[in-house]
Formats: sequence, C-alpha cells, structure tokens
Amino acid sequence: MKSISIIGSTGSIGTQALDIIRAHPDELRAVAMAASHNVTAFEKQVREFRPQLVCLYDKKSADDLKLRIKDLPVRVTSGMDGLIEVAELNGSDIFLNAVVGMIGIRPTMAAIEAGKTIALANKETLVTAGHLIIPAVTKAGVQLLPVDSEHSAIFQCMNGEPRGRVKRILLTCSGGTFRGKKRAELADMTVKDALNNPNWNMGSKVTIDSASLVNKGLEVMEASWLFGVEADRVKVLVQPQSICHPAVEYVDGAIMAQLAYPDMHLPIQYAFFYPDRREMSIPELDLEEIGDVHFEKPDTDTFRGLPLAYRAAAEGGSMPTVFNAANEEAVSLFMKEKIHFLDIYDLIEGAMDHHKVIASPSLEEILETEQEAREFVRSGVIA
Repeated sequence: MKSISIIGSTGSIGTQALDIIRAHPDELRAVAMAASHNVTAFEKQVREFRPQLVCLYDKKSADDLKLRIKDLPVRVTSGMDGLIEVAELNGSDIFLNAVVGMIGIRPTMAAIEAGKTIALANKETLVTAGHLIIPAVTKAGVQLLPVDSEHSAIFQCMNGEPRGRVKRILLTCSGGTFRGKKRAELADMTVKDALNNPNWNMGSKVTIDSASLVNKGLEVMEASWLFGVEADRVKVLVQPQSICHPAVEYVDGAIMAQLAYPDMHLPIQYAFFYPDRREMSIPELDLEEIGDVHFEKPDTDTFRGLPLAYRAAAEGGSMPTVFNAANEEAVSLFMKEKIHFLDIYDLIEGAMDHHKVIASPSLEEILETEQEAREFVRSGVIA
C-alpha cells in the first residue's frame, strides 16, 4: 500500500490523481490533501478519501471546513505551514505537487528533506528554483518523478539510456487554442476564446499559457533541469493531434518517442506505480486508424512566449523567476479582462528588461524577485 499526500487536490491534476487512487483502493490511499479555498469540492473529497490531515490555504475557508467535517477524525490546517505539513507528513510515501504557481516551491523542498518520493506536476518549482531543488534531491537521495505529460514521456524515453548520449529533446505541443492565427487575429481574442483548448483538459491558467506558448517555454526550462540538458538543446515542435508526446534524439541518430492519446491519467498513474505499469481504461491508440502524425514549426513571431522563455533560460539566475511571475500576473489580469491577450507578452518582456539578474538566488531572493516582477506588471497596467 502506497500512501500519497497531494497539494492541489481540487485542480485538474489533483482530481485525476484521485481518480487513480479511487481505481486502486487496495494499493493506493490518500493520507493528506490540500487545496486553495473551494470548501464544497474539498469537503466531498475529504469525506470520500478520509485522509488524516487536510489543508485549505485560505484561513477562512479552513475554519469553515472544520465546522463542516467536525464529525470526522481529520485534522484541518491552513496557509503555507499547512501545505508544508501535508508535504512532509510522517507515514506518506509519495508527495504529489499539483498546484499551479510558485506556491509549490516550499512544500516540495520540505517533502524532499522528509525523504518523500516527489511526483511533480508543478513546473514553476523547477523553472524558478531548479538550482536549489535538483541538488537537494541528489543530497537526500529521493526520486523526482515528472507528472507533466511531456516530461513523463521524456522520462520514459530516457529510462535505461545514458543521459550523456542525449543529443536533443524534442518537446511537442498541440499549438494551443490559437494555433495558426497571426498577431492581428489575436488582438481581440477573449478569455473564453483562449480557454477553448482542442485537445487537453487543463485548468484555466495552464490553458491560457498553452494558448500563448508560455507553457511550452516553462516546460523547456523544466526539461533542462530534470534531464540535465541545456535549454538550447530542447527543441519545440507543434504536433496538433497531441498523439506523439516528446521524443529524445540520441547521438547515434536514433529517436525514441512516446505515443498515446492525450490523457493525464497515464503519467499520473505511471508516477504512482513507477517502475511498474498497470492497465488503464483509456482508449487504445490505433495507429492504423490515425494514419498520419503531423509536425509543424512553432510560429515564434506571433507566439512570443517561447522566445522570451529561451531568453530567460539563457540569462539564467533570477530571470526565469521574472518570466514566470510576470506571466502569472499578466494572465491573472487577462482573465479579469483588464488587458488584451497580446499584452501578456509585452508585460513579460517589460519585466525582464527592467530586471537586474541575480546569478544564483536564494529562496528568499527568488520570492522577492517574484513580488518585484508582479508589482512591475501591475504598475504597468495601472499606468
């Protein structure tokens, strides 16, 4: 029986992770869970899975939950201290970080120090603090298993292969909601337009990042840290069907790829049972029926999130934090309809131009840089 702690249990990845646990009641159990503020959805999860510890980040929501589940023997916490308690809970085997944003850094570091296997779906942790996380993983001797579909695919393609023989990583994407459109067409696109992803069922923020290709830029940086490959050796390709997930090219010219229908249950289950594989009730991939698998070059003139990400990776240090934080703030403003879609790129670039890079930032400096970037974006919109 594997015991699992989850932060972000009411989000897209979290709910699908609970699907996997629900399907394997004799082998998996959720012992600790955390969410942001959705009391109603979280209460349903707590009553079904009966974890011993739960956390709602929002204190008022946590107090409400205490009253709702006072009939259950479940301890309720809140805030960052609560997230860290969930991450390092004694008796848990796997810590799944399924939150969106830099809020996931501290819990991940706590779980590493507590000796947990890390199932990571929070790309911002490595994008902004990879230089802290990877050495900590090595020092603690714990496993770091990627849950993002793309990075899980890379991990599977590299399993058993010497990393020193990797020539390039080929990172694929669907192209997002606006694939094929030009800048003039994007000027008046609404939040509703951006959220209409053709292939993947994701949360709102990640879906908008997919539409801007910022998400793929974040994944380039994440792949660089996870697999020890320089960012300029991570090539992005558009694969509109989302059938061929990332591939790995080796020095002898061989390319190994993972193919599957787009379904996040697969990488989540793979992480939970690694190194084993289990049957899944998802559609079988019929290559004869599919026929052709197409690849395209991304339009980086229109979707500037990708070249800005490569720039952030090249400058390194604190610049990836600026890229990520400025994007998070800009996306929030876009979702509130305070800016246009294309303004996201301008605000990210402005924040990057304004920042003086810190070569090897501490965690405190990372968090300070995050706030400075957010304030820069907000001040630019107000001005």
